[in-house]
Amino acid sequence: MSRIDESLLTGIPPFRKLERSQIREILDLATVRRYEEGETIFEEGLAADRFFLLLDGYIRVTRNTPAGDQIIVLHIASGQLFGIAPALGRDTYPATATAAVESISLCWPRRHWHEFAEKYEGFATETYKVVGERMQGLHDQVVELATKAVEQRLASALLRMVNQSGRKTDQGIEIAFPVTRQNISEMTGTTLHTVSRLLSAWQKQGIVASTRRHIVVTQPHQLVLLSDAIA
Repeated sequence: MSRIDESLLTGIPPFRKLERSQIREILDLATVRRYEEGETIFEEGLAADRFFLLLDGYIRVTRNTPAGDQIIVLHIASGQLFGIAPALGRDTYPATATAAVESISLCWPRRHWHEFAEKYEGFATETYKVVGERMQGLHDQVVELATKAVEQRLASALLRMVNQSGRKTDQGIEIAFPVTRQNISEMTGTTLHTVSRLLSAWQKQGIVASTRRHIVVTQPHQLVLLSDAIA
């Protein structure tokens, strides 16, 4: 792959306070990696020997429960750091990262994390803001699981994906990466049968258009109403 231009990183939080020459220094230490859809980038519990910046694509982050079930905790869009175990004070990855679509990332050996944090203004503080936002998002999802009905949780999960990756089409707003009903059941703590039943009902009502791996939200406002409905 050709040399990555510094301009690609100038607006990204960890790098936006840096001079182009400083971004060049960081880029020159990076390795470019390409991942096929479904390819595992790193696994929960393994040594966190690298950290990453997603240049293009989407990353699906999952965790395993003590019972052995898989839960999707978030999706990461291009322009974000991930695999940042050092920012959490961890030596192992807290979750598994998989390419939701064909994706390209930069990666650096773990040893550069503290060097970047100490040398480059804003690298650490901007990164910790992102970590804080993700933790708040995870907290909100835990509250949803504990307090909201299944229909509300499903509506909220679709809205999160639309807000993160939605692109306008003739039908409505399409979630930009493939998402199956099994994926959605893993996000919302419910069964595949329940997800299929609700999506089929919403499709008949004209709220969504759903195929095997793609979802278009045709009436976003109705999803907002469903997510906020009193259980």
